[in-house]
Amino acid sequence: MSEPTRLVVGPFNRVEGDLEIRLEIRDGHVAAARVNSPLYRGFERMLPGKDPRDALTIVPRICGICSISQSAAAARALAAACGMAPEPQGERIAALIHAIENVSDHLTHFNLFFMPDFTRAAYAGRAWHGRAVARFAAMAGGAQRATVEARAALMHVLGLMAGKWPHTLAIQPGGVTRAPTARDRVRIMASLAAFRRHLETEVFGAPVEAFAALADLSALMAWDRGDAGLFLEIAADLDLLALGCGQGRYLSFGAYPLEGGHAFAQGVWEGGPQPLESARITEDLSHSWMLGAAAHPSEGVTEPDEDMRESAYSWCKAPRYAGRVMETGALARQVIDGHPLARALAGGGVLARVAGRLLELARSQIVMEELAAGIRPEARFMSGPVTLRDGAGEGLVEAARGALGHWLRIEGGRIAAYQIVAPTTWNFSPRDAAGVPGALEAALEGAAVAPGETTPLSVQHIVRSFDPCMVCTVH
Repeated sequence: MSEPTRLVVGPFNRVEGDLEIRLEIRDGHVAAARVNSPLYRGFERMLPGKDPRDALTIVPRICGICSISQSAAAARALAAACGMAPEPQGERIAALIHAIENVSDHLTHFNLFFMPDFTRAAYAGRAWHGRAVARFAAMAGGAQRATVEARAALMHVLGLMAGKWPHTLAIQPGGVTRAPTARDRVRIMASLAAFRRHLETEVFGAPVEAFAALADLSALMAWDRGDAGLFLEIAADLDLLALGCGQGRYLSFGAYPLEGGHAFAQGVWEGGPQPLESARITEDLSHSWMLGAAAHPSEGVTEPDEDMRESAYSWCKAPRYAGRVMETGALARQVIDGHPLARALAGGGVLARVAGRLLELARSQIVMEELAAGIRPEARFMSGPVTLRDGAGEGLVEAARGALGHWLRIEGGRIAAYQIVAPTTWNFSPRDAAGVPGALEAALEGAAVAPGETTPLSVQHIVRSFDPCMVCTVH
């Protein structure tokens, strides 16, 4: 066996924020990986001492892609700390605008971030390469132009109900700030119908219900319509199911909480479904440039290690659930929600994560239509006002990339502590005190590296299959 060589990969294009990966390569494959989030931001240190309601303005600025997710988590944490509950119809509108942000993210990721990698010259000569170029080439692909137009049209709903995007203040502990009229409901339904047409014409080439009904891997791989069919043809040719395999452990906080439960269930998956116990979450700091001991987020601190000790290599903390690495994201949500195709894909690699995202895109369209159909303009959409008191609360939501949690403590009417665990913090974490690699680090092991590659294609496919958001990672 040859001695390992080392390769530093990064920065990555088409990734939100800064990412660097250090690879040990032996015999043409990745033997070990260390994922570095090199940018420190410090939102958790900005918040203490402020009025708790200020969090609703500050935390959406963590990210310009998933700001509604941050808003929703902050509102739920504040509601829990203040003993409030949102009005059911307000919760419905909050779920709808949150879902619109998430599906817009899924669509953008697939068409603009992930698929363009298959237009590279390294794949010239493959039977599908010319079609991939026609659909996904940067600035010229037909799928890219159609995606931008469809996404913009869908986001008109955010202008209508959220006032603006990103960084809306529409979601509050008691509900939402704007009550829709009957006319608004009609406009929302029309926008959703237009988005359905885009999905069924461009992405799936068939009704979303048909893709959502796929029940196993053979049925998935037989799908040959739309851009999803082109992706699956590419995935079969390159064996993307076996590339970047996960460990089969998944976590979801539950997407779109409503009066009767979550639209997509919360829970944990490790060989089978388990109930979520948020008290079992800890953040390990042993390989982070942070000071302090491993702790539950409600007791955690954010104290940067200014000396940047050599045993650490990232500003990202290492979240663990019951001491275990968990993967989070669309595939995790669909596995935990019990979809048979997702469970057939559990533990799979690049194909599984991207197919899980496409599956959720199809299922979310149906969820959004149901949410809109249930709008009752005559109802109350906001309770309140917020009555500040000493207390603590957690806000658990699902961003497009996975489980997002905010933990808030109020003392004397001011924020005493605020901790955040973002989806990419879960997926891109460094090693923990036991030396166990994070989800991406483990998935990269075994990836092929061709001679002369400085940014290996296999590594890029694996990284993008997780759809990282590094600015959220280091918040």
